[in-house]
Amino acid sequence: MENTIQTVTNSHHSPIEVERRLIQSAYNEVEQRIKNHEASAMELTYFLKLGSTKEQIEMEILERQKDLITAKTEALREQKKVSELYGAALAAMKKYGGGDEEL
Repeated sequence: MENTIQTVTNSHHSPIEVERRLIQSAYNEVEQRIKNHEASAMELTYFLKLGSTKEQIEMEILERQKDLITAKTEALREQKKVSELYGAALAAMKKYGGGDEEL
């Protein structure tokens, strides 16, 4: 495992990429221990929990919350565009009407 950690941390990649590879290495190590019947109770419990219905529901809720945030962000962007279009339309009407009066 020491060689794996050295290989992962010596690369010239972003911290996120390094973290992802370290996590994958850890998963690979635990997978080997599970296959060799050498995994700790904590490691087994972790993976059993990941497969539970409750965990799957929680992950689905998180995904839907993420989608909702994305939709809200997009709606705000669209609202801003509409507001800018209204402003441009009002400015054009003022210019076309030849006056600076308020509409």
